[in-house]
Amino acid sequence: MKIDWAALGSVFGVSLVVTVGLIALFTLGVAGLSARERAQARGGSAALAVTGAYACFAACAAAVAYGISLIVA
Repeated sequence: MKIDWAALGSVFGVSLVVTVGLIALFTLGVAGLSARERAQARGGSAALAVTGAYACFAACAAAVAYGISLIVA
């Protein structure tokens, strides 16, 4: 049995980049919701932050759904 180390490294690299990207997206979403909380405490509005947070969470959900579809297919 011969292990294709280049392919294994490629899979590891892609999974690492995607994982870090998903963590960054989710963190941006949480930061957007946190900005909303801070704005409400000051009596302001943070509609752009909330919209960005929801967009980040939607992108995370889409990436997870795409990954599941790749596994199932």
